Amino acid sequence: MAILYITSCLVVIAFNYQHVGQAFVTIFDGAFSPDAAKGGFVGVMIIGFRRAAFSNEAGIGSAAIAHATVKTQKPVTEGFVALLEPFIDTVIICTLTALVIITSGLYSNPNQLTGAALTSAAFSTVSAWFPYLLLPTIFLFAYTTIISWSYYGVKSFDFLVGNFFEKHLGKRIYATRLYQILFLITTALGSVISLNALVDFSDMLVLAMAVPNIIGLYILAPEVRAELNAYWAWLKTERSKA
Repeated sequence: MAILYITSCLVVIAFNYQHVGQAFVTIFDGAFSPDAAKGGFVGVMIIGFRRAAFSNEAGIGSAAIAHATVKTQKPVTEGFVALLEPFIDTVIICTLTALVIITSGLYSNPNQLTGAALTSAAFSTVSAWFPYLLLPTIFLFAYTTIISWSYYGVKSFDFLVGNFFEKHLGKRIYATRLYQILFLITTALGSVISLNALVDFSDMLVLAMAVPNIIGLYILAPEVRAELNAYWAWLKTERSKA
């Protein structure tokens, strides 16, 4: 899905290549102009942090649940893999999306479009059928997000109440089934609730996860540094043997 989306974005940018330079100028002017510094710089930064955390989960501790399932002799190597996620999700995909919208001339957004609708309008500047390439990518991005967060929730819910269900009902699986039912209900509700309300609620929950997680990261930082130094020493030894 990432390859399809990135390729589609590059095609749109290629069709509007003459505006690429101006697009970067617009981005930097919007971020560092005197007008931005006067009133909107901090606000834009906050919005940027919110959207970045929403897109790549950096700092909220959820992705660690998935990475913890990997079987590896050196856990530090999985940390390197995890570092690729913010780079691909935010630095590459989000930057390409911004370039698509700006180079296509829809930066001013005269029709007040939002989200995928704005990106779709930018794609339509290439061809009337080009927005259809967004359909599989949007579906896959949404589907994989639902599956991922369902898994995170199942593991967390099982950690919290799994022993209780196993002790009183005899099977730990009941905790998983209960969570899955609740998850399906909230997923259905999410499709009919106002998008702005849903995003604000999600941002609130992301903040609730980020605060204790970042505190924990600071506490565990010396241990992480020790593990990283040990890994570099091991890697140097292995290379010298080779």
